Amino acid sequence: MELIEKLKWRYATKAMNGQKVPQKKIDHIIEAISLAPTSSGLQPFEVYVITNQEVKEKIKSIAWNQSVITDCSHLLVFASWDTYTADRINKMFDLTNTVRGFKNEGWENYRQLLLNNYPQKDAEENFNHATKQAYIAFSQAIAAAAFEQVDATPIEGFSPKELDKILGLRDKGLRSCVMLTLGYRNSEKDWLVDLPKVRKSKEDLITEIN
Repeated sequence: MELIEKLKWRYATKAMNGQKVPQKKIDHIIEAISLAPTSSGLQPFEVYVITNQEVKEKIKSIAWNQSVITDCSHLLVFASWDTYTADRINKMFDLTNTVRGFKNEGWENYRQLLLNNYPQKDAEENFNHATKQAYIAFSQAIAAAAFEQVDATPIEGFSPKELDKILGLRDKGLRSCVMLTLGYRNSEKDWLVDLPKVRKSKEDLITEIN
């Protein structure tokens, strides 16, 4: 119930006050991102944690001049793999074998299945799949921020092409997909702060098949 109450407390903060979030809370949110489930455990994305004010100003200019970008404590940019490659797949499978300390025949067969599948697909299809995995971690970051009572604003309103240029993502085989600001609300300037949360009724949202 504690998590549910904190999820009721959170909202997409529209104005932040510039106050810094303690590093311990940021570390917990980042760890939650790392622990998010992803397809085949590949974690096909990276997260840029931005506190540099000049960089945030540049990003604000290509993101509808949203004030939360420069007034937040930390700006997270989720960047998905631009495609799946044999090297990327093998790196994660090799890491699994190293961490677990052994090779499993079934796991190695699964590795080969992925190697015979993903790298041959269209890059855009692979990027879209990787982005779905990034969004799972993105959602988990929002929940973790709420648990830490840190305000967060999901942001899709930006130019991915321009953001990729600012951060040099394409040269690293990455493409930006979504951003998340972390900070503390400015209650005096946020028109949304006191408005009730609006959600579908359970009847409109849930279909039970027994």
